[in-house]
Amino acid sequence: MALRAHQPSAVILGVSLLGLTLASCGSSGVSTAPEDPSETRATLNKLVDHNLVLLATTRTSTMQREMQEVADAGYSLAGLQGGKTAWGAWELVVVMQRNPDSTPRTEYRLLATVKTSTMEEELQRAGNAGFLYRAQTSLDKETVVILERNRDLESIQRIEYKLLATTKTSTMQQELLAATAAGFNFAGVTVAEHLFGGKEVVTILSRPVTGN
Repeated sequence: MALRAHQPSAVILGVSLLGLTLASCGSSGVSTAPEDPSETRATLNKLVDHNLVLLATTRTSTMQREMQEVADAGYSLAGLQGGKTAWGAWELVVVMQRNPDSTPRTEYRLLATVKTSTMEEELQRAGNAGFLYRAQTSLDKETVVILERNRDLESIQRIEYKLLATTKTSTMQQELLAATAAGFNFAGVTVAEHLFGGKEVVTILSRPVTGN
C-alpha cells in the first residue's frame, strides 16, 4: 500500500479543527474548513501550533492518507477508536499528538478488513516491511489495525504477526497460551461483529523475526 502526499479533505480538516478547539480551549463550536486547496494547505500548516489533532472519517480508505499528512507535520498516533458518532454513522476517530521535537519521521499503515484471514495476511506483509503494531479497533464489521515504522532506521527489524479470532473466550484462552509459549507477545484485542453475524474476539500477537 503506497503512501502519497495528498491534500487533506475539507471534512477531515473540519473535524480536526473542532478537536483542536476542544483540546486547546475547552470550548465547543463548529469550524468550517476552507474549500480552496491553497487555503486548506495553509490551514494544515497552522496545526504545528497545537499539540493534538483529531481526525474522523466514515471511510477507512482515506484515514491512512490523512494520518500521514499530519505525521509529516511532526505528529504521531496517540489514540484510536471506531464506533457510531452523533448522527448514527460509523466513524473511525484518530487522535494525533505532536512529537516534542516536531521532527517528521513516522510512516503509517492502516489495515481494514471484514475477514480475519485477510487481516493476518496483510499484517504479515506489513511486518515483513518492519511495521510495528500500534492500535486496533472495530468499525461496523471491519477490524482496523494501525501500524507504524520509523523512517530514520538504517535497517528493518522484521516482525511476525499472529491473529487469533474466535467466538468463544475459552477457546481464545487456550490459543493465547499456545501462542505465548511459542514466543509471541500480546499486542491488542477487540470484540467485533464478523461478516456473517455474531461477535468475534480478535487478538493480535507479535514476535521479532530472528535469523534470515
